[in-house]
Formats: sequence, structure tokens, C-alpha cells
Amino acid sequence: MGNKVALITGAAGGIGSAVSLKLAEQGYDLVLNYCHSEQAAQLLKDRIESEHQVRCMVFQADVSKENEVDAMVTAAEEQFGGVDILINNAAIDLPNLFHLKTAEEFRRVLDVNVVGAYNCAKRVYRHMKEQEYGRIVNIASTNGINTYYPMCFDYDASKAALISLTHNLSVQFAPYVTVNAIAPGFIGTEKELEGYDEEFLRQETEKILLKRYGKPEEVAALTAFLISDEASYINNTVIRIDGGQTGSC
Repeated sequence: MGNKVALITGAAGGIGSAVSLKLAEQGYDLVLNYCHSEQAAQLLKDRIESEHQVRCMVFQADVSKENEVDAMVTAAEEQFGGVDILINNAAIDLPNLFHLKTAEEFRRVLDVNVVGAYNCAKRVYRHMKEQEYGRIVNIASTNGINTYYPMCFDYDASKAALISLTHNLSVQFAPYVTVNAIAPGFIGTEKELEGYDEEFLRQETEKILLKRYGKPEEVAALTAFLISDEASYINNTVIRIDGGQTGSC
């Protein structure tokens, strides 16, 4: 039997890239999904193939669109035999003032962050059930639990919905497939730090018991553990990885 195949959505940057590199290091074959970041995805694929003896394919798809998800998973089935592990990481955030935010923006955030995860899970369902094995990890956020920021209330709502989706999927996929969510706090990706001044970052760090932001590699390590055999009895769970975050934005 060959390597297990992992599909990582939104794989081209930040947490997605760190997860992809970690799983490659551990010997998983990879399907790297991206929507717009073609160059970054290709560079990631090249790095993985140069450093690790795993198969790796890149596929462009907007996860909010069923037909594009179907084409992506079909390609994975044809080349690798199927998707054994799904990491729902793709997400967007369109921060704006409350009175300026539009319903169209709200719908777009929900479409990618929630409907996208549903589309991917639904498409891999049959393969996982037939082989009586699978792992799904949804990358949620403490924004969906107890961290609130009115500039991105649609993002916060989407992450709360993703946590709810996690619980329902765990029931649907039982008993052979585990479905869990990870809720990162303030993770120091380039995207996360972009546009913030030093004073804001200092204030946010003060709300964290460990007095620092997290690293994408730390989220990747937790993801790798949750899909491992050692975590086979962890299911229907949301795990915070936030350094002990004590306050909201």
C-alpha cells in the first residue's frame, strides 16, 4: 500500500503551506489546492518534490464551487487513487466597517469558509466510507469561539459555523472517519501581521499568556498529530491553539 493522500485546501501560504511541508516531511502524498496564488503553489510543490520523496500535485479550484471541487478530487482519484485525508484550510477575510460591509461580501466569506469545507467533505465522503478510513481537520479559529472583532464579523460567523459543521460531519462520517477542528488564535503569518502597527501587535500579544503569537509550524504539528494513528480516538473535538488567549480584540 502506498502513501496516504492528503488534500490541503488553501495550501499556498501561511498555515496551509506549513501544513503541506509538515505532511510531506511525514511521507504523505499531497494535493495542493489554491485559488489565486498559482506561483506560490508551484514554488511550494517544487520545494516539496526537491526535499521529500512524495508525490505532489497542484490544482486550482474555488472550493465554494461544487464543480471545481469535483474536478479537483476526480484528478486526485485518477492520479493518486483517492483522498484519504482532508485539511479544510481555505479561507478568506474581507474586513470592513460595519456600515460599509455588504451582504455580497458576507455571502462570499461564508461561501468559501463554510460551504467550501462542506463541498470538499461531501466529495471525499464515498471514498473514505468505502475504505473505512479517513481523517478530516477543519481549520477554524478562536474568532468562532470567543474572540470578536466587528471589522470581520462575517469571518467570525463563518468560523463558528465551521465548528458546528465539524460536529455534524463527525456524526455523518462515523465510525471510521474522524472529524476534528483546530481553532488557532493569533498566528504570525505574513497575512496575519500585514497592516498592523507595532502598538496594536503589542496590545494583542499582552492578551496571550505566552506573550507571543503562534507559529504556522505549531498549527501544522497539531494537524499532523490529529491525522496520525496516535490520535485515532480523538473525534468531534475542537482544539484551541492560542497560547492561552485571555481577551477579545
